[in-house]
Amino acid sequence: MTGGRGDTHDLTGKVAVVTGGSRGLGRAMSEAFADHGATVVVASRKVDACQAAAAEITARTGREAVGLGCHVGEWAQCDRLVEEVYDRFGRIDVLVNNAGMSPRYESLPAVTQELFDKVLAVNLRGPFRLCSLAGPRMAAAGGGAIINVSSIAAVVPTPNEIPYAAAKAGLNNLTVSLARALAPAVRVNCIMAGPFLTDISKAWDQEAFARQAKKDIPLGRGGRPEEIVGAALYLASDASSFTTGAILKVDGGMAHASS
Repeated sequence: MTGGRGDTHDLTGKVAVVTGGSRGLGRAMSEAFADHGATVVVASRKVDACQAAAAEITARTGREAVGLGCHVGEWAQCDRLVEEVYDRFGRIDVLVNNAGMSPRYESLPAVTQELFDKVLAVNLRGPFRLCSLAGPRMAAAGGGAIINVSSIAAVVPTPNEIPYAAAKAGLNNLTVSLARALAPAVRVNCIMAGPFLTDISKAWDQEAFARQAKKDIPLGRGGRPEEIVGAALYLASDASSFTTGAILKVDGGMAHASS
């Protein structure tokens, strides 16, 4: 599908930046934005992977895509990413803060200061910095859309991801506060994702996950990466022109509405 007249999800002429964009949910969103007409900037720590993903997106869609290296946990690299995009394209219309990390730990006392700080830096501090830089420039240019990618861990945390869950809860809060700070020109929303079967899930015990999913997830399974696309296109495009400060749960029903 491509963008065009009458398509409320049309992103023709827009520049979309997706962090963590070379694989998983970020890659699916990057592909979808290009399918709907956007120029896409694929950003992550591994510049080679970003450039390869961008080349594949361009080859398949015919849309311009570039790969840029950025460790969003590093303040200076966030600054550099925004400057590089503006130097090259002169605008950012859509910013997706998708990069995230949730390293395992053996016990609570085993969580080091370095691990805790790294998790908060990637999942919360980086999105704050990118929004702080890109948001006002979007507003000055007439508008834009920011999409933060959170997790149901923000509202249903488990013992195995406490720093990550705290960071994602902060990202939910950041979404609402930035929606107010950047209004009315820039819309800021959040996709609160459940378990998706991305490449990271290959490390899971698949049989155990399948059993648990049938018990805990109303739809009975994990999500496929392409199933994030509808929410992303809605929030990135004019289809969501009266939506800001929203936390959109895309989790197969796993997190209860009262959570």
